[in-house]
Amino acid sequence: MQPAEASPSVAKLFAAIVAFGRRHERSTLLVAAGLLAALAVLTYAILFPRPRALTQKDIDSAVHYTLNNLPQAPSRDSVVRVRQLPRDPSNNTEIAVGSGVVIVDSGLILTALHVVAGAERVGVVFANGLESDADIVSEQPENDLAVLQAKTLPDDLKPATLESTAGLDVGDRVIAVGFPFGIGPSVTAGVISGFKREYFSPEGNHLLTDLIQFDAAVNPGNSGGPLVTEDGQVVGIVTAILNPTSERVFIGIGFAVPIETAAGGIGLSPF
Repeated sequence: MQPAEASPSVAKLFAAIVAFGRRHERSTLLVAAGLLAALAVLTYAILFPRPRALTQKDIDSAVHYTLNNLPQAPSRDSVVRVRQLPRDPSNNTEIAVGSGVVIVDSGLILTALHVVAGAERVGVVFANGLESDADIVSEQPENDLAVLQAKTLPDDLKPATLESTAGLDVGDRVIAVGFPFGIGPSVTAGVISGFKREYFSPEGNHLLTDLIQFDAAVNPGNSGGPLVTEDGQVVGIVTAILNPTSERVFIGIGFAVPIETAAGGIGLSPF
């Protein structure tokens, strides 16, 4: 079967359109370009819709989600502010500030020895604001560690959970919790940089060995605070920062005593 020929009227219409296009070629191209541009804009708007303006509710929801999904630090009640105080019980003016972590619910607290060395009186402040005097019940000068016993305890005191460093590796993320320059409790995050490091302690005038090196920011006041894993397990006690200047600020190298050494020295076997 042969295809039907176009009717004369259709042929005339087609010829008229062609003739119009030739007479107005520039205008026709401009119109075609405009239609293509409009189509492109419409397509982009469909595929990539413009985000709506954020509301305060959106911001609040994002903040709430972030806080609920942050890596866990130790129990809030387990990190304490450690203070050197004057001998006079009526005077609670802080002479020096450090950090500590509750390791037994009876009120035993691990801290750095240089934080409390030579103190006329030692005090601690728990996370709920309760203040208490504390006794130094054990010292490990070779590891710059001390154990405190708080005299007054919060009703809901929760000790931190301890974890062996055996499963840790260089590059694992860790969190330092404490009171740098007395501010806090403050939380900083970083990674483990190395193991079995040595550091000469100017405070104790002796060499500390078998230390964890990490790069989470710590400063004076962090000493004695916990170094923890992302899931909140205490793996070390912050003891020192390396700084070749007299400014005593963090330049990226911190040290912590492994928790096996710290806990084992007081006869505690948490693993």
